[in-house]
Amino acid sequence: MAFRFSALLLALLLSVIASVTPARAQDRSIVVASTTSTQDSGLFGYLLPLFKAKTNIDVKVIAQGTGQALDTARRGDSDVVFVHAKSQEEKFLAEGCGVKRFDVMYNDFVLIGPKNDPAGVKGKDIETALKTIQAKGAPFVSRGDKSGTHSAELALWKQAGIDIAAAKGPWYREIGQGMGAALNTAAAMNGYVLSDRGTWIFFRNRGGLEITVEGDRRLFNQYGVMLVSPEIYPSVKKEFGQAFVDWLISAEGQTAIAGYKIDGQQLFFPNADKKGS
Repeated sequence: MAFRFSALLLALLLSVIASVTPARAQDRSIVVASTTSTQDSGLFGYLLPLFKAKTNIDVKVIAQGTGQALDTARRGDSDVVFVHAKSQEEKFLAEGCGVKRFDVMYNDFVLIGPKNDPAGVKGKDIETALKTIQAKGAPFVSRGDKSGTHSAELALWKQAGIDIAAAKGPWYREIGQGMGAALNTAAAMNGYVLSDRGTWIFFRNRGGLEITVEGDRRLFNQYGVMLVSPEIYPSVKKEFGQAFVDWLISAEGQTAIAGYKIDGQQLFFPNADKKGS
């Protein structure tokens, strides 16, 4: 009788272990709140399998504008944020929501416009181009989604001496969507749009669009990564999230970023600051 009871108990224990083990195995995952540009450019599709092969950690990406991504983290709904609006990132840190911020990579913004260039801005600096677009009322598409690209666009209007909130009219269309949608809208409207270079290179539905302004130092675009604070948000998977941050800024991760190319063109340039901020 005792033997039967022991055998039954052992069977129950094995059953419990069998049911728990897969759940634990499946828990090797993190959520990264990031920008639409890292997703729309195809970068994550390239990087994440490499990270998974190295660590056996799955990464689920929530692709949003930078402002929305940081708000997702503020709700405790992500483990890591990987975005590109340094002032917003530093505010997030000052609030105690992040642990440390690290530079990861950079590229630049480009002004995309119709090949027939109705505003006549091709080859000009970005300030002159925006002033001309506004003066001529040429169609301009704004993401209008509080993303890093949207923040950069608003800063550029301000630097050009234009209060876009007061100056905008029917020519200025805010869509509240990501970079791919903004490019599609610009193609449909025969209009201008500010894009990160990575998404532009990846974008296939170019129609009659091309780069009209590039190379201006004011178009520099820096990306940063942060672990969300596990002290404020106990649900944060600190170990796995930090592993992702560490891999991105490691020599291996930086080499992987530099190796992502489309048609021979490098989309992002690694520049990790190991000290963090």
